[in-house]
Amino acid sequence: MINVGVTGASGRMGRLIIDNILRSEDVCLTSAFDLVNIGKDVGEVAQIGTLNVPLSHVDDMEPVLKESGTQVLIDFTIANATAVNAPRAAASGVDLVIGTTGLTAEQKKAIEDSILENGVSGIISPNYSVGVNVFFRILKEAAKYLGDTDIEIIEAHHNQKKDAPSGTAKGAAEVISEALGGKEYVYGREGLAPRGKEIGIHAVRGGDIVGDHTVLFAGDGERIEIKHQAHSRQAFAGGAVKAAAWIGNADPGLYTMQDILGL
Repeated sequence: MINVGVTGASGRMGRLIIDNILRSEDVCLTSAFDLVNIGKDVGEVAQIGTLNVPLSHVDDMEPVLKESGTQVLIDFTIANATAVNAPRAAASGVDLVIGTTGLTAEQKKAIEDSILENGVSGIISPNYSVGVNVFFRILKEAAKYLGDTDIEIIEAHHNQKKDAPSGTAKGAAEVISEALGGKEYVYGREGLAPRGKEIGIHAVRGGDIVGDHTVLFAGDGERIEIKHQAHSRQAFAGGAVKAAAWIGNADPGLYTMQDILGL
């Protein structure tokens, strides 16, 4: 049994992750962090019953992680918070499962460096859905045969999502670009914008869309569309808990969901 902590624990995604932890036979909840509801039982805040795990302020992270025996911290918050809290957890000897999107290249590298320097294990993934990671694998194979087509990525999310394009869209572009030896990205188009050999990436924001991603390979006389649609955030939360159980038993180092799923 792996002891797991959750940041942003009283938020929507945090509560869903906690619910998945409670239903898992491989992990148990030992700590919860946030900026609000400090001192309250996290189960009562989430309206799922008393769990005897108090919400702690993120400023108290290091001693709480140590006292609670937390082995893995799951972080699905915002970039600026993760950039501070993830290295603190790594320095405390705690493994990391990070699903925060919108991290800059510098923030991501700093977190990765903290994981390696402190001898812990960790994963930073734009998407923990099993389906999305199979989607990535399919894109990698498709790109090998369709590299001479026009490639466009269209993603859609709810109107409260802060970053654009999504981390998953960027991940899809990276998978395709790597398969093709490197491609330029163009984010949307306006005015005089003749198409070249780039990968086009487009973001749609509206309503309560959980997450849609479509990759279009358009050639002469035909096209192929590969799509993944998330029906609920459960796809992400369930995958994150699966990752926590796996990473808690892994050797120190950086891993991907491809590693965890055997892809």
